[in-house]
Amino acid sequence: MGTEIRPVQRAEAVEYLRTLPYATGLPNWEPAPAAWHGGPGAWPPPRPPASAQQLADWADEVTSGRLHTQAAFVDGRVVGGSGMLSLELTVPGLRPVPLGGVTATGVLVTHRRRGLLRGMVQAMFDAALERGEPLAGLSASEGGIYGRFGFSPATRWTRWELERSDAALLDAERPEGTLGLVDAATAREVWPLVHEQARRSRVGELSPQPDQWSGLSDEANGTDGPLRHLVHRDPQGRADGIAGYRLPWSADVAGAGTLVVEAFQALGPDAYRALWELLSDVDLTRRVVAPCRPVDEPLRWMLRNPRALRTTRQSDALWLRVLDVPAALEGRAYDVETRLTIAVEGDTMCPHNAGVWRLDAAPGGATCSRVETAPDLTLDVQSLGSLYLGGTSAQVLAAAGRVRAHRDGALAELARAFRTDPEPFNSFGF
Repeated sequence: MGTEIRPVQRAEAVEYLRTLPYATGLPNWEPAPAAWHGGPGAWPPPRPPASAQQLADWADEVTSGRLHTQAAFVDGRVVGGSGMLSLELTVPGLRPVPLGGVTATGVLVTHRRRGLLRGMVQAMFDAALERGEPLAGLSASEGGIYGRFGFSPATRWTRWELERSDAALLDAERPEGTLGLVDAATAREVWPLVHEQARRSRVGELSPQPDQWSGLSDEANGTDGPLRHLVHRDPQGRADGIAGYRLPWSADVAGAGTLVVEAFQALGPDAYRALWELLSDVDLTRRVVAPCRPVDEPLRWMLRNPRALRTTRQSDALWLRVLDVPAALEGRAYDVETRLTIAVEGDTMCPHNAGVWRLDAAPGGATCSRVETAPDLTLDVQSLGSLYLGGTSAQVLAAAGRVRAHRDGALAELARAFRTDPEPFNSFGF
């Protein structure tokens, strides 16, 4: 049986798409409550299988060059597919670093457990390194799959709920600027402008795909009602905040009157307060549900009753994988001076990462070079991915046996050097 891993050609693209869950109507998320879902169920209903026309349209997209595809062929037939997007990730120091974003992944149920996924992932890693992308990332559909390829959670999402009757804010000066409802066409113009500024000011944020907001519509989505688009503008008329919310219909009284904030971004405190002030007090509603929100949501500290904002789900968001240790560590900034020798072990897919690295870091920059000396600390590449954006505690990883210190004080130095405040956050996945 002949096996081959390579990019797909246009004539093979439809067959490639038929291996992917989102095109076949199969579930594409593990059956557990997800923090990115605002509804009462564990996950949204699966979409129906794609039509022949949809497959033809998507085939043009997947071979346009924007998606770096890899497919698994067995005896000339496509039995698995994956792809990588070339994105930018904002890292500590608010610097953009190239990232290969793994997406659209699947293997036919008849061909699992044969190493085909590993082969596609290895090919994507190799191609990303050739493109100069020192990091890889993904939104993991199932928590037990991607750790074996070196990925590990680096950011988190929470889903919270707020009862309208208990949503009073602390007194503050009236926010400057104006709020307005806009149509989908205007929202499609505003979202890229606001996000471009927002992503450069928050560690963990990602550059969008070219069609990120092209699907925004004023039409109802089944019984859920249309998505409403709310824009805040500063006194000079510049858009500095935007939110999309929906009022789903519910046959169950317990779920009735729920306002779901599907997307939210604000560039400053005035836009942030004004948007949440309105969203938490819409007539004929009982509660606000907001998925895909950061762990350190400022709104909690603006409420008269901080307990009113209840976290109902929490999960990992961006899983990160370091492909090139020196390029990645030199690409981010550090708030304190530190000199550490770090041993990276167990990286079979990127063996060039294995060994001992000396990190000389200071607020002005960092260098990372291979050395032959004894390490101050030892960790695996997964732990390095979780530490990289500064949202995971080095002390916690050490307590879990994932980081080992070989000299006194080294663990505390690692924790101080890598930690980020506020926590890293990405507002959407891929």
